[in-house]
Amino acid sequence: MFKRVGLLIATNLAVMLLLGVVLSVLQRYFGVNLGQNSTLLLMAAIFGFGGAFFSLMISKWMAKRTTGMVILEQPRNDGERWLLDVVSRQAAAAGIKMPEVGIYDAPEINAFATGPSRNNSLVAVSSGLLRAMSRDEAEAVIGHEISHVANGDMVTMTLIQGVLNTFVIFLSRVVGRTIDAAISGNREGGPGFAYYGIVFALDLVFGMLAQIVVMWFSRQREFRADAGGARLAGKPKMIAALQKLGLNHGANTLPSAVKAFGISGGIAHGLRGLFMSHPPIEVRIARLREAQIEA
Repeated sequence: MFKRVGLLIATNLAVMLLLGVVLSVLQRYFGVNLGQNSTLLLMAAIFGFGGAFFSLMISKWMAKRTTGMVILEQPRNDGERWLLDVVSRQAAAAGIKMPEVGIYDAPEINAFATGPSRNNSLVAVSSGLLRAMSRDEAEAVIGHEISHVANGDMVTMTLIQGVLNTFVIFLSRVVGRTIDAAISGNREGGPGFAYYGIVFALDLVFGMLAQIVVMWFSRQREFRADAGGARLAGKPKMIAALQKLGLNHGANTLPSAVKAFGISGGIAHGLRGLFMSHPPIEVRIARLREAQIEA
């Protein structure tokens, strides 16, 4: 689990570092003046939000390509017909357009939702989930994913990531310029050699801190989706589904681009829990038992 979250964090940091290199090239070789904070903030916003929204726009295509899922258009058997019927019914109840529905081959119990908007989304379930869960439990999991879509979680996560990316880029360069000037004594000229190394290090540090914020929001989002699944399928079914997920100890084979949107996220305890996208299953069940759910 920690390796999986580490890959997610590493991917985000790699994007930030690439953006940092591009900004440095613009400044040094193309004469783009990043000395003025307003110009720097504008450039940081363009790069910070640009990367986040690009990822959102290609999220469905990426999910299909990386999981090799089969998109259900015409059901080939009773199980696929049931799955399409449940998604259709729950989407209507949640007030969203019917998502695309896919099944991907994986041994673990998992499902995820992604897409650029509430009315342009994808809900996918693993073959392992369909084998291991009863239809009541699977219905609750689908309700959880439909709730992610109805809540606009994909867009909200993108906005949060864009804001944090912007401030990571901005603050690392403002602080880097200040430290470089203090070291070199050059407060009027361009950045010294140390500046680029300082900014590189600050991108890493600030990026890690930003990821803690993103993962905190992701955990709150899981609680809301659990409650949404309980409203759509019933609280006993949602609790039973979470209990079954608690027995899911196999490796998560979801690609990093959509792992945060899977219903199964592993264990989040202690310091490591700060970087986990999902709360512990037992915490989710306890929160759901205490919640007042209106059908």
